[in-house]
Amino acid sequence: MTTQRRWNGWGDPAVEVALPERAIQALRHLVGPGTPPTDATLASVVAAAAPSRIREEPGLSVDPEDRLRHARGQDASDWIALRSGRLPALPDAVARPTDAAAVRDLLDRATAAGWSLVPYGGGTSVVGGVTVVPSARPVVAVDLAGTAGLRHLDRASGLATFGAGTAGPDIEASLGPHGLTVGHAPQSFEFSTVGGWVASRSSGQTSMGHGRIERLFAGGRLEAPTGTLEMPPFPASAAGPDLREMDLGSEGRLGILTDVTLRATARRPREVVRAYSVPDWERAWQVGRELAGAGLPLAMVRVSTPMETMTTLLMAPDGRATRLLRRYLSWRRQGPEACLILVGLEGTDRLVRAVEGEVVRLVRARRGIGVPGLGPAWHRERFRSPYLRNALWAAGYAVDTVETAVDWSGVVALAEALGPALRTGLEAQGELVHAFSHLSHLYPSGSSLYVTYIFRLAADPDETLRRWQQLKRLASETIVAHGGTISHQHGVGRVHAPYLEAEKGPLGMDALQALVERFDPAGIMHRGVLLDDDAGAVS
Repeated sequence: MTTQRRWNGWGDPAVEVALPERAIQALRHLVGPGTPPTDATLASVVAAAAPSRIREEPGLSVDPEDRLRHARGQDASDWIALRSGRLPALPDAVARPTDAAAVRDLLDRATAAGWSLVPYGGGTSVVGGVTVVPSARPVVAVDLAGTAGLRHLDRASGLATFGAGTAGPDIEASLGPHGLTVGHAPQSFEFSTVGGWVASRSSGQTSMGHGRIERLFAGGRLEAPTGTLEMPPFPASAAGPDLREMDLGSEGRLGILTDVTLRATARRPREVVRAYSVPDWERAWQVGRELAGAGLPLAMVRVSTPMETMTTLLMAPDGRATRLLRRYLSWRRQGPEACLILVGLEGTDRLVRAVEGEVVRLVRARRGIGVPGLGPAWHRERFRSPYLRNALWAAGYAVDTVETAVDWSGVVALAEALGPALRTGLEAQGELVHAFSHLSHLYPSGSSLYVTYIFRLAADPDETLRRWQQLKRLASETIVAHGGTISHQHGVGRVHAPYLEAEKGPLGMDALQALVERFDPAGIMHRGVLLDDDAGAVS
C-alpha cells in the first residue's frame, strides 16, 4: 500500500530531504535571500472550509479534511493555495468507488443530480489536472484508490490488468514475484497511478527502453456518462482507428478509467546508470542526439545543461563528495561549462558491457569522460529529489517545472530561448529567477526539454501566485513560438489548455470537443481540463 502524502506539499510526511547550506547560499546570490513563510495549519484551513452543497450519502464523504486533501494537485499554484490557506473552492464530496459497477452507479447519480466529477488518482498533476475551482455545480472528487490491485495476469502473453487507482510501487510489487516488470517510473512514481499515467499520456524515466505509456497500454475499460468502452488488448489490429488513442491523454474528460491492461516484460538481470561529463553544451546535446539515433538498447539518456549541472552539484547532500568530484572534473579538464550526461543500461551482463562500450566510444569522441559513482548515486536518490521542493519552500523559495519536446533542428534554439525567458521574466518586479534544464527523453528525431525554475516567495501569497502565472505564461508562449509541444509528459490540465489550439489547430480542437460531447453530453466530467471550456466556473 502507498503512503498518504502531505496535505500541502510533496510526498511521504515522514521523509525529509534537507537543503544543503551551500545551496541556500547560492540561491541568495542567484535570486536573493528567501524569507521563510508562515504557512496555514491544517486545522485552520479545515475550519475555514465552506459547507458542502451535497448531503452525506452512502459512498460519499463530506468531511472537510477529506475534501481538502482532494482539492489540489502539485503545481506551484496548488502549493500557494494550500500553504496560504486561500483555497477558492473544495470539492463538495469525495467518492471512493471500488469497481466498475460502483463507478457506473456514480456516473448515473452525477448525471441525475447535476454534479461535476473530478477523477483523482495520486493527486500528482502539475498542470491543474485535479484542481477544483469555484463552480455552479456541486463537485465530487472521485478517489480511485479503492480500485487498486492486480486483477488478472496472463503470463503467457505478458498482459497484466490493474485497477486504475493502482500506484507505481504496487504495480511493480505485484509483478515482481512473477519475474515481470512494467518499467514505467515517472518522477511521481511513488504516488501516481496507472489510470493517471494513461489519462495524462505520461513518460517514465526509463521510457527510452520500456516505452512511454502508449506503448505499454494494451487495453482496458472506460466508464463514460453515455456508456462503457471496452478496449481489448490485441497485440495489433487494422480494424479501423485504435480507440485506445482516444483515452490516452484524455485527462478524465471522456469518463473514468476503471481497469488498465499493461504489457509487462521480463525483469532485466542488471540495471545500471552511468554518468559522463562533456566539456560544453554543444558537444553534450550532440552526444545525446547520437545516442538517440544509434539504435542502441538504452533505457535512459539524460543530458544536463551547464546551469543544471552546476545546480545538481549544489543540491547534492554530500558536500565532501561534491568537492572531490569538482576537483576530479577540473583535473580531467572539464571546466565550468561541463555538462552531465546520465545513461541507463539494462539487460544481461554481456549486453550491458557491449552497449556501455559503444556509449563510451561516442562520449569520448566528443572529449567526454566517465564520472565514477555519480550514476549509481542518482539512481538511488531519483525519487527523493522532489522532496527538495518542501525544503526550498521552507527557505522562502517556490519551484516549478515546464517541459516540452521539439525536433533536433529546434532543440538548441528552444533551450537557448526558454531559460533566458524565465530568468528575466520577473525583471519588471525587481525579482530574479534561477532556471536550468535538461534533455530528459531522447528520440531519433528530437528530444524533450525539461526546465526547472526557482523564484522567491513574496510576503503576499497573491503576489507569489502572480509571479508564477507570469513565468508560466512566458514559458508557454516561448514554447509555442518555437514549435514545441505544449506538453511532452505532464499533460494539459487547466494550465496548458489555453495553448492547445496552437498545436492541434481549429479542426483538431473541434474534433476533440465533439468527442467529449459524445461521451459526456451533460458535461459532468471535469470541465476546463484539456479543453478551455469551463463555462460553469464561477468567477
